[in-house]
Amino acid sequence: LQGLAVVGIGLVAMRLEGTAAGWAVIGLLVVFSLARGLSSVASKDVLGKTVAKTRRGRLTGWSASAAGLVSLGVGGLLLLPADGPEGAGLLAMLLAGAGALWFAAALVYARIPEFPGETAGGGNAVTEALARLRLLAEDAPFRRFVVARSLLLCSALSAPFYVLLARERIGGEHWLLGLFVLSAGLASLLAAPFWGRFADRSSRQVMVLGGAISGGMGAVIALADQLAPGLLATAWFVPLAYFILSIAHDGVRVGRKTYIVDLAGGNKRTDYVAVSNTVIGVVLLVTGLVGLLTPIVGTGGVILILSVMGLGGAALSAALPEVQ
Repeated sequence: LQGLAVVGIGLVAMRLEGTAAGWAVIGLLVVFSLARGLSSVASKDVLGKTVAKTRRGRLTGWSASAAGLVSLGVGGLLLLPADGPEGAGLLAMLLAGAGALWFAAALVYARIPEFPGETAGGGNAVTEALARLRLLAEDAPFRRFVVARSLLLCSALSAPFYVLLARERIGGEHWLLGLFVLSAGLASLLAAPFWGRFADRSSRQVMVLGGAISGGMGAVIALADQLAPGLLATAWFVPLAYFILSIAHDGVRVGRKTYIVDLAGGNKRTDYVAVSNTVIGVVLLVTGLVGLLTPIVGTGGVILILSVMGLGGAALSAALPEVQ
């Protein structure tokens, strides 16, 4: 489903224009997001059943590193000068390639031996999530994890504002997006294996460190926006900050994925992931509105608000119980 949605977006890029193209892309993104939620619930259950507890972090880390290598290639292509129809054609080609990767992933996943056991109690992810929201009231460690994860969304939510800030200060040069994709890809390639090994020792501490770095980097960017705006206009400063943010985001992702799979056992995994994803969806809808503050506090101010969220998430993660 994810592959079909992405290929569909590529076809939209080639065939449609204007409002029709915009609504078609939004509709396909909805399909993609729903499929991603289904994949999230299923993949973590398979991970818990097929990979030993002390190896899950490394698996997540190395897979993120491989994805970073692919991102480097995509970022390099985006550096090529391409405007108008030529640019749309390049994006369509990249989206078609991404869709093909999802189809290949589906074929590989079909060959994973899913061992018997811990398979009872399955059902529709949305229905199961709504029926089990009481876990938030009854399960204190899980509730604290969900709150911490919600605050740690800062590492993901901040990223578009880094790009927006660079466009404001540097301009809309065609190579800018490619530079940010390269930064993110290089960060995953280099840092994700480290985070994975670290997560197998303490996924809680990985969440703490990732949240602290992302929050601290946001504070640095906001400070530079106020005191040294000329620094933000250089071609290297914001992409370098984005590189550090991407390292932190990889830590948050690897840490939280490993933590929730290790925290849950048996059928609880499906419940934990489904409920957590449902709550995060609601939180994203609310925190996404922070962008409306941009005309009032500026892009740097929004990044500062999100950095405070990240630091709060790091503090709450420090209070989580270890799951080793």
